[in-house]
Amino acid sequence: MQISDKILHGLKTLARTIIFMILAPIVLSQAFKNTEHPMFIPVLIVGIILFLLALYFGFKGVNRIVKGIFDKD
Repeated sequence: MQISDKILHGLKTLARTIIFMILAPIVLSQAFKNTEHPMFIPVLIVGIILFLLALYFGFKGVNRIVKGIFDKD
């Protein structure tokens, strides 16, 4: 049984999601620990961007897997 290319691409996208899901809370917690530091705002912005990327790639990966399962080629 061969895995569809769409499903494989979706799994790779979900692997990226896991990386962003790990990095975003770490960066955000470091930003909130150091609210008096001058780099607070840039680190907070990076954490929010990582969080949004995790959401985007998560939905995109699940969407690709579902299309790979249910679309007829």
